[in-house]
Amino acid sequence: MRNSTPPTHVINLSDQIYAFEISGSEWTTNLLCIAVTKKIILGIVKFPEESEIEQFEWHQLKELYHESRCHAITFAPETSLAVLPKVVTFCAAGADFILRIYRSDLQNSDTIQQLKGHTSYINDVAWEPEGEYLASVSDDHTCIIWNARDNFETVTNFCLTSAGMSVKWHPEEIGKMLVAEKNGIIHIYNAKSQQVIMSLESPKIPLMCADWALSNRLFITAVAGGDVFTWDLRRASRPVETKPIHEDGGRIVKFNPNNELILASVGRPDITLKVHNMKSPVPQIEASVKLFGGLSWHHRLPYVAIGCDRKLCFWKVQMK
Repeated sequence: MRNSTPPTHVINLSDQIYAFEISGSEWTTNLLCIAVTKKIILGIVKFPEESEIEQFEWHQLKELYHESRCHAITFAPETSLAVLPKVVTFCAAGADFILRIYRSDLQNSDTIQQLKGHTSYINDVAWEPEGEYLASVSDDHTCIIWNARDNFETVTNFCLTSAGMSVKWHPEEIGKMLVAEKNGIIHIYNAKSQQVIMSLESPKIPLMCADWALSNRLFITAVAGGDVFTWDLRRASRPVETKPIHEDGGRIVKFNPNNELILASVGRPDITLKVHNMKSPVPQIEASVKLFGGLSWHHRLPYVAIGCDRKLCFWKVQMK
Protein backbone atom coordinates (compact mmCIF):
# COMPACT_ATOMS: atom_id res chain seq x y z
CA MET A 1 0.00 0.00 0.00
CA ARG A 2 1.22 3.49 -0.73
CA ASN A 3 0.13 7.05 0.05
CA SER A 4 -2.61 5.75 2.31
CA THR A 5 -3.69 5.28 5.91
CA PRO A 6 -1.68 2.28 7.16
CA PRO A 7 -3.67 -0.61 8.67
CA THR A 8 -3.74 -0.95 12.44
CA HIS A 9 -3.32 -4.74 12.35
CA VAL A 10 -2.44 -7.29 9.63
CA ILE A 11 -2.82 -11.06 9.23
CA ASN A 12 -0.37 -12.50 6.69
CA LEU A 13 -1.41 -15.58 4.72
CA SER A 14 0.37 -17.73 2.15
CA ASP A 15 -2.39 -17.45 -0.51
CA GLN A 16 -4.45 -14.70 -2.10
CA ILE A 17 -7.72 -13.89 -0.30
CA TYR A 18 -10.82 -14.07 -2.52
CA ALA A 19 -13.52 -13.54 0.12
CA PHE A 20 -13.89 -13.47 3.89
CA GLU A 21 -16.40 -12.81 6.61
CA ILE A 22 -16.27 -11.82 10.29
CA SER A 23 -19.04 -13.57 12.19
CA GLY A 24 -21.87 -11.37 13.43
CA SER A 25 -23.20 -13.94 15.90
CA GLU A 26 -23.23 -12.90 19.55
CA TRP A 27 -21.14 -15.93 20.54
CA THR A 28 -18.58 -15.74 17.73
CA THR A 29 -17.76 -12.09 17.02
CA ASN A 30 -14.05 -12.90 16.68
CA LEU A 31 -14.49 -15.88 14.35
CA LEU A 32 -13.18 -15.39 10.80
CA CYS A 33 -13.82 -17.35 7.66
CA ILE A 34 -11.26 -16.65 4.90
CA ALA A 35 -11.46 -18.11 1.39
CA VAL A 36 -8.15 -18.57 -0.43
CA THR A 37 -7.13 -20.82 -3.34
CA LYS A 38 -8.82 -24.23 -2.97
CA LYS A 39 -9.49 -23.86 0.75
CA ILE A 40 -11.32 -21.98 3.46
CA ILE A 41 -9.55 -21.04 6.68
CA LEU A 42 -11.37 -20.70 10.00
CA GLY A 43 -9.65 -18.78 12.76
CA ILE A 44 -9.99 -16.53 15.81
CA VAL A 45 -8.72 -12.96 16.03
CA LYS A 46 -8.19 -11.04 19.26
CA PHE A 47 -7.59 -7.31 19.44
CA PRO A 48 -5.49 -5.50 22.05
CA GLU A 49 -8.65 -4.17 23.71
CA GLU A 50 -9.72 -7.71 24.64
CA SER A 51 -6.41 -9.58 24.86
CA GLU A 52 -4.84 -10.35 28.23
CA ILE A 53 -1.43 -9.45 26.82
CA GLU A 54 -2.86 -6.38 25.05
CA GLN A 55 -1.63 -7.51 21.66
CA PHE A 56 -3.23 -8.39 18.35
CA GLU A 57 -3.52 -12.18 18.06
CA TRP A 58 -4.49 -14.55 15.25
CA HIS A 59 -5.07 -18.27 15.76
CA GLN A 60 -5.89 -20.54 12.83
CA LEU A 61 -8.36 -23.25 13.83
CA LYS A 62 -9.18 -25.28 10.73
CA GLU A 63 -8.72 -25.58 6.97
CA LEU A 64 -11.52 -26.89 4.75
CA TYR A 65 -11.30 -27.78 1.07
CA HIS A 66 -13.25 -25.59 -1.37
CA GLU A 67 -13.27 -26.68 -4.99
CA SER A 68 -13.64 -23.36 -6.83
CA ARG A 69 -12.93 -19.69 -6.28
CA CYS A 70 -15.22 -18.33 -3.56
CA HIS A 71 -17.27 -15.20 -4.28
CA ALA A 72 -19.18 -14.72 -0.99
CA ILE A 73 -19.42 -16.18 2.52
CA THR A 74 -22.04 -15.93 5.26
CA PHE A 75 -22.15 -17.49 8.75
CA ALA A 76 -25.34 -19.18 9.97
CA PRO A 77 -26.95 -17.68 13.10
CA GLU A 78 -26.61 -21.05 14.86
CA THR A 79 -22.81 -20.74 14.83
CA SER A 80 -21.49 -20.82 18.41
CA LEU A 81 -18.19 -21.48 20.13
CA ALA A 82 -19.87 -21.31 23.55
CA VAL A 83 -21.35 -24.84 23.32
CA LEU A 84 -19.83 -28.33 23.21
CA PRO A 85 -19.39 -29.64 20.66
CA LYS A 86 -18.75 -26.30 18.93
CA VAL A 87 -21.06 -25.43 16.05
CA VAL A 88 -19.69 -23.60 13.01
CA THR A 89 -22.02 -23.41 10.00
CA PHE A 90 -21.48 -21.19 6.99
CA CYS A 91 -22.32 -20.94 3.31
CA ALA A 92 -19.75 -20.29 0.58
CA ALA A 93 -20.73 -19.26 -2.96
CA GLY A 94 -18.41 -20.73 -5.58
CA ALA A 95 -17.42 -19.58 -9.07
CA ASP A 96 -18.90 -22.87 -10.30
CA PHE A 97 -22.39 -21.45 -9.45
CA ILE A 98 -22.74 -23.85 -6.49
CA LEU A 99 -23.50 -22.93 -2.87
CA ARG A 100 -21.76 -25.10 -0.29
CA ILE A 101 -23.02 -25.46 3.27
CA TYR A 102 -20.17 -26.26 5.64
CA ARG A 103 -20.71 -27.65 9.13
CA SER A 104 -17.81 -28.20 11.51
CA ASP A 105 -17.22 -28.81 15.21
CA LEU A 106 -13.62 -27.62 14.65
CA GLN A 107 -12.44 -31.11 15.59
CA ASN A 108 -13.05 -34.20 13.46
CA SER A 109 -16.61 -33.71 12.22
CA ASP A 110 -16.91 -31.74 8.96
CA THR A 111 -19.65 -31.99 6.36
CA ILE A 112 -20.27 -30.20 3.06
CA GLN A 113 -23.66 -29.99 1.33
CA GLN A 114 -23.93 -28.66 -2.23
CA LEU A 115 -26.87 -26.51 -3.33
CA LYS A 116 -27.39 -26.32 -7.08
CA GLY A 117 -29.90 -23.95 -8.62
CA HIS A 118 -28.09 -20.94 -10.05
CA THR A 119 -26.84 -20.89 -13.64
CA SER A 120 -24.37 -18.00 -13.35
CA TYR A 121 -22.16 -16.24 -10.79
CA ILE A 122 -23.61 -15.84 -7.30
CA ASN A 123 -22.98 -12.30 -6.07
CA ASP A 124 -24.31 -12.42 -2.53
CA VAL A 125 -25.72 -14.85 0.01
CA ALA A 126 -27.36 -14.12 3.37
CA TRP A 127 -28.87 -16.06 6.25
CA GLU A 128 -32.20 -14.99 7.67
CA PRO A 129 -31.62 -13.91 11.33
CA GLU A 130 -33.76 -16.74 12.77
CA GLY A 131 -31.73 -19.26 10.78
CA GLU A 132 -34.75 -20.60 8.90
CA TYR A 133 -33.86 -19.42 5.40
CA LEU A 134 -30.85 -18.77 3.23
CA ALA A 135 -31.12 -16.38 0.26
CA SER A 136 -28.81 -16.02 -2.73
CA VAL A 137 -28.75 -13.66 -5.73
CA SER A 138 -26.98 -14.16 -9.02
CA ASP A 139 -26.05 -12.83 -12.44
CA ASP A 140 -28.70 -15.26 -13.72
CA HIS A 141 -31.40 -12.68 -12.76
CA THR A 142 -32.80 -14.81 -9.91
CA CYS A 143 -33.07 -14.76 -6.15
CA ILE A 144 -33.40 -18.20 -4.56
CA ILE A 145 -34.64 -18.76 -1.02
CA TRP A 146 -33.57 -22.08 0.52
CA ASN A 147 -35.21 -23.67 3.58
CA ALA A 148 -32.32 -24.27 5.99
CA ARG A 149 -34.55 -26.35 8.28
CA ASP A 150 -35.75 -28.65 5.50
CA ASN A 151 -32.47 -29.86 3.99
CA PHE A 152 -32.16 -26.62 2.02
CA GLU A 153 -35.05 -27.39 -0.29
CA THR A 154 -35.91 -24.45 -2.55
CA VAL A 155 -38.71 -22.39 -1.02
CA THR A 156 -38.98 -20.07 -3.98
CA ASN A 157 -36.98 -19.02 -7.03
CA PHE A 158 -38.13 -15.67 -8.32
CA CYS A 159 -37.08 -13.66 -11.31
CA LEU A 160 -35.35 -10.30 -11.19
CA THR A 161 -35.15 -7.73 -14.00
CA SER A 162 -31.33 -7.73 -13.96
CA ALA A 163 -28.42 -9.32 -12.10
CA GLY A 164 -28.96 -9.62 -8.35
CA MET A 165 -26.06 -7.87 -6.60
CA SER A 166 -26.99 -7.87 -2.89
CA VAL A 167 -29.42 -9.67 -0.59
CA LYS A 168 -29.92 -8.65 3.06
CA TRP A 169 -32.18 -9.54 5.98
CA HIS A 170 -32.74 -7.42 9.08
CA PRO A 171 -33.15 -8.78 12.65
CA GLU A 172 -35.85 -6.19 13.39
CA GLU A 173 -37.80 -6.85 10.19
CA ILE A 174 -38.54 -10.57 10.39
CA GLY A 175 -39.70 -12.02 7.09
CA LYS A 176 -38.56 -9.03 5.06
CA MET A 177 -35.70 -9.23 2.59
CA LEU A 178 -33.80 -6.58 0.63
CA VAL A 179 -32.73 -7.43 -2.92
CA ALA A 180 -30.66 -4.96 -4.95
CA GLU A 181 -30.34 -5.29 -8.73
CA LYS A 182 -27.63 -4.06 -11.06
CA ASN A 183 -30.14 -1.87 -12.92
CA GLY A 184 -30.54 0.29 -9.79
CA ILE A 185 -33.76 -1.20 -8.42
CA ILE A 186 -33.86 -2.07 -4.71
CA HIS A 187 -36.91 -3.99 -3.50
CA ILE A 188 -37.88 -4.96 0.02
CA TYR A 189 -39.91 -8.16 -0.23
CA ASN A 190 -42.13 -10.21 2.00
CA ALA A 191 -39.92 -13.26 1.54
CA LYS A 192 -42.68 -15.87 1.80
CA SER A 193 -45.26 -14.20 -0.43
CA GLN A 194 -42.67 -12.65 -2.79
CA GLN A 195 -44.73 -9.46 -2.63
CA VAL A 196 -42.87 -6.16 -2.91
CA ILE A 197 -43.38 -4.04 0.21
CA MET A 198 -41.25 -1.07 -0.85
CA SER A 199 -39.07 -0.07 -3.80
CA LEU A 200 -36.15 2.34 -4.18
CA GLU A 201 -34.37 3.41 -7.32
CA SER A 202 -30.75 4.47 -7.54
CA PRO A 203 -30.20 7.72 -9.48
CA LYS A 204 -27.21 6.05 -11.16
CA ILE A 205 -26.30 2.66 -12.60
CA PRO A 206 -24.77 0.15 -12.49
CA LEU A 207 -25.61 -0.53 -8.86
CA MET A 208 -22.85 -2.78 -7.49
CA CYS A 209 -23.83 -3.28 -3.84
CA ALA A 210 -26.44 -2.31 -1.26
CA ASP A 211 -26.63 -2.66 2.53
CA TRP A 212 -29.25 -2.37 5.28
CA ALA A 213 -28.13 -0.67 8.52
CA LEU A 214 -28.24 -3.05 11.50
CA SER A 215 -28.30 -0.12 13.92
CA ASN A 216 -31.24 1.59 12.21
CA ARG A 217 -33.66 -0.41 10.06
CA LEU A 218 -34.78 2.79 8.31
CA PHE A 219 -31.43 3.32 6.58
CA ILE A 220 -30.35 1.67 3.32
CA THR A 221 -27.24 2.50 1.31
CA ALA A 222 -25.99 1.59 -2.16
CA VAL A 223 -22.99 2.30 -4.35
CA ALA A 224 -23.70 3.01 -8.00
CA GLY A 225 -21.35 4.68 -10.42
CA GLY A 226 -18.91 6.47 -8.16
CA ASP A 227 -21.56 7.66 -5.71
CA VAL A 228 -22.76 6.29 -2.39
CA PHE A 229 -26.50 6.89 -1.90
CA THR A 230 -28.30 6.60 1.43
CA TRP A 231 -32.08 6.40 1.90
CA ASP A 232 -34.21 7.02 4.96
CA LEU A 233 -37.26 4.77 4.48
CA ARG A 234 -39.49 7.41 6.07
CA ARG A 235 -38.71 9.54 3.01
CA ALA A 236 -37.94 6.87 0.45
CA SER A 237 -38.77 8.76 -2.74
CA ARG A 238 -35.13 9.79 -3.16
CA PRO A 239 -31.83 9.46 -1.28
CA VAL A 240 -31.35 11.71 1.76
CA GLU A 241 -27.59 11.65 1.14
CA THR A 242 -25.49 11.45 -2.02
CA LYS A 243 -21.70 11.34 -1.72
CA PRO A 244 -19.37 11.19 -4.74
CA ILE A 245 -16.78 8.86 -3.22
CA HIS A 246 -15.03 6.87 -5.97
CA GLU A 247 -14.18 8.75 -9.18
CA ASP A 248 -13.99 5.68 -11.41
CA GLY A 249 -16.78 3.65 -9.86
CA GLY A 250 -17.59 1.97 -6.55
CA ARG A 251 -17.59 -1.74 -5.86
CA ILE A 252 -18.93 -2.36 -2.36
CA VAL A 253 -20.39 -0.39 0.56
CA LYS A 254 -21.24 -1.47 4.12
CA PHE A 255 -22.65 0.30 7.17
CA ASN A 256 -20.84 0.03 10.47
CA PRO A 257 -23.03 -2.42 12.46
CA ASN A 258 -23.35 0.02 15.38
CA ASN A 259 -23.60 3.40 13.67
CA GLU A 260 -25.61 4.07 10.53
CA LEU A 261 -23.70 7.32 9.92
CA ILE A 262 -20.40 5.52 9.33
CA LEU A 263 -19.85 3.63 6.08
CA ALA A 264 -16.94 1.83 4.46
CA SER A 265 -16.69 1.52 0.68
CA VAL A 266 -14.21 0.28 -1.90
CA GLY A 267 -13.85 1.54 -5.47
CA ARG A 268 -11.54 2.91 -8.12
CA PRO A 269 -9.09 4.43 -8.94
CA ASP A 270 -6.42 2.08 -7.60
CA ILE A 271 -8.92 0.00 -5.58
CA THR A 272 -9.29 2.34 -2.61
CA LEU A 273 -10.93 1.79 0.78
CA LYS A 274 -12.68 4.84 2.19
CA VAL A 275 -14.35 5.11 5.58
CA HIS A 276 -16.55 8.15 5.94
CA ASN A 277 -19.02 9.70 8.33
CA MET A 278 -22.14 10.97 6.57
CA LYS A 279 -21.80 14.24 8.51
CA SER A 280 -18.25 14.89 7.31
CA PRO A 281 -17.05 15.77 3.78
CA VAL A 282 -13.59 14.27 4.38
CA PRO A 283 -12.95 10.49 4.59
CA GLN A 284 -11.71 9.36 7.99
CA ILE A 285 -9.67 6.56 6.40
CA GLU A 286 -8.38 6.31 2.83
CA ALA A 287 -6.18 3.38 1.82
CA SER A 288 -5.07 1.97 -1.52
CA VAL A 289 -5.30 -1.81 -1.70
CA LYS A 290 -4.49 -4.36 -4.37
CA LEU A 291 -6.24 -7.57 -5.39
CA PHE A 292 -9.34 -6.75 -3.31
CA GLY A 293 -10.75 -9.78 -1.48
CA GLY A 294 -13.75 -8.58 0.50
CA LEU A 295 -14.87 -6.04 3.12
CA SER A 296 -16.27 -6.74 6.57
CA TRP A 297 -16.86 -4.88 9.84
CA HIS A 298 -16.26 -6.31 13.31
CA HIS A 299 -19.70 -6.39 14.93
CA ARG A 300 -18.62 -5.28 18.40
CA LEU A 301 -15.30 -3.45 18.13
CA PRO A 302 -14.58 -0.40 15.91
CA TYR A 303 -12.60 -2.23 13.21
CA VAL A 304 -13.12 -2.58 9.47
CA ALA A 305 -11.23 -5.24 7.51
CA ILE A 306 -10.23 -5.67 3.86
CA GLY A 307 -8.72 -8.62 2.02
CA CYS A 308 -5.64 -7.28 0.18
CA ASP A 309 -3.85 -9.96 -1.86
CA ARG A 310 -2.32 -12.24 0.82
CA LYS A 311 -3.03 -9.94 3.75
CA LEU A 312 -6.12 -9.38 5.85
CA CYS A 313 -5.84 -5.76 7.01
CA PHE A 314 -7.74 -4.13 9.89
CA TRP A 315 -8.20 -0.41 10.47
CA LYS A 316 -9.41 1.02 13.78
CA VAL A 317 -12.17 3.54 13.14
CA GLN A 318 -13.06 6.59 15.24
CA MET A 319 -16.76 6.20 15.98
CA LYS A 320 -17.57 9.80 16.94
